[in-house]
Amino acid sequence: MTKICVFGAGAIGGLVGAKLALKGDCDVSLVARGPHLAAIKAKGLTLKQAGETHVMNVRATDDARELGHQDFIILAIKAHAVTGVIDAMQPLIGKDTAILFAQNGLPWWYFYRHGGPYDGTRLESVDPGGAIWNRLGPERALGTVVWQAAEVEAPGVIAHHYGDRMPVGEPSGEKTERVTALSQLLTQAGVKSQVKPALRNEIWLKLWGNLSFNPVSVLTEATLIDLATDPGTRRVIRAMMEEAEAIAVSLGVTFPVGIDERIDMAAKVGAHRSSMLQDVDAGRPTELDALLGVVIELAQKTGHGAAALKMVYDLVKYRARQAVALKAVE
Repeated sequence: MTKICVFGAGAIGGLVGAKLALKGDCDVSLVARGPHLAAIKAKGLTLKQAGETHVMNVRATDDARELGHQDFIILAIKAHAVTGVIDAMQPLIGKDTAILFAQNGLPWWYFYRHGGPYDGTRLESVDPGGAIWNRLGPERALGTVVWQAAEVEAPGVIAHHYGDRMPVGEPSGEKTERVTALSQLLTQAGVKSQVKPALRNEIWLKLWGNLSFNPVSVLTEATLIDLATDPGTRRVIRAMMEEAEAIAVSLGVTFPVGIDERIDMAAKVGAHRSSMLQDVDAGRPTELDALLGVVIELAQKTGHGAAALKMVYDLVKYRARQAVALKAVE
């Protein structure tokens, strides 16, 4: 039986782990921590979705040494936290273990087997010093785009709000045996997980909204629908998206929709406060570099202008630092 470990069983990791445990034909384990882990061990993992509640007994631990080598690891933590768990992941990694990196933003492996003049380029903003590239290895990497929304409603309880797509792909674009097998396991569990040969296009489609809406929400404290419908904030978001589009297109990316349609997609989410705004309000580290800093790094590499991107980045960086400082003295 295929062994899958979800490393980071928070909102998205917990959702995927619960779905795999509920319907998947695989041996599922979770790496979690704190009260969430204690609740899963004591009462099982609870999944609330579509008006139904399911409780599953799933093996969970905070020590990966208890689990052994896995066929697949689904790494479902924020991008800025990946370097901090490299050591803890090592007991899970065998000769043929593949790792699905389920993070927002541009992935650290982006230029692995990319082809063209940037093939093999490493991205300092999302992989400082090349730690992930060197110690986990891009040859293990599988990519995905997380379109679901979920939350840890209470310790041990995952509430699935909307979305069921989580396409997967190889950095090379090949339809390999391993990516096909993972796609089938996720699909069987109720996660729409089509293998995408051009996954980078979909990565950019989501990033396009995240790199603009999330940082601007930190500066304005506005919801997505307010940002999309206010003329001033919409102009700022559009300017950021125009700069990002030029960078992406120069790297061979094709966007299936235009800027206004992408902005309207975000508006349909409604009165939602972005995860970055929530992180800043809580004094937590943000995904700013994975969503925006990395695009500015690409602008520098490709020779594109990024005036709007840089201005918003600097302002958000300042506000995030202030929020952390305020939390430290509370």
